[in-house]
Amino acid sequence: MNYLARREHSQEELRLKLSQRGFSERLINEVIGELRDENLQSDARFAEVFTRSRVAKGYGVYRIRQELRQRGIAEGDSADMAAMDWDAQMEKIYARKFGGKFPESLTDRAARERYLLRRGFTGDQVLRLFRRLREGGSDER
Repeated sequence: MNYLARREHSQEELRLKLSQRGFSERLINEVIGELRDENLQSDARFAEVFTRSRVAKGYGVYRIRQELRQRGIAEGDSADMAAMDWDAQMEKIYARKFGGKFPESLTDRAARERYLLRRGFTGDQVLRLFRRLREGGSDER
């Protein structure tokens, strides 16, 4: 219960933490079942909170989905990320890091592309961003 008092956890995270503390598999399943029945633990709620926090930190859809999978959240349970404007999110991250200007050299552009791809944005999103920058700046949103 103390684990859930600090932040939301997925079932998989709780299972791992409790097994590391030496609890039996049967007891772990019982406890997680009770927490789920009392709505104290919810993978859907965890996915929503986790997604919001990662978006606030500037991560893209691919990275967030991968991190959710690592925490035992199935694709169907993950928060609805399709409704987000990922281009605007990426543009904000780019402007904060690089000043919102088109790179002066191919080396700079490649480094900036790699940075955005590591953050979890798609190749298409990155190409659209550089196309907008090259054509005269970002679209005001």
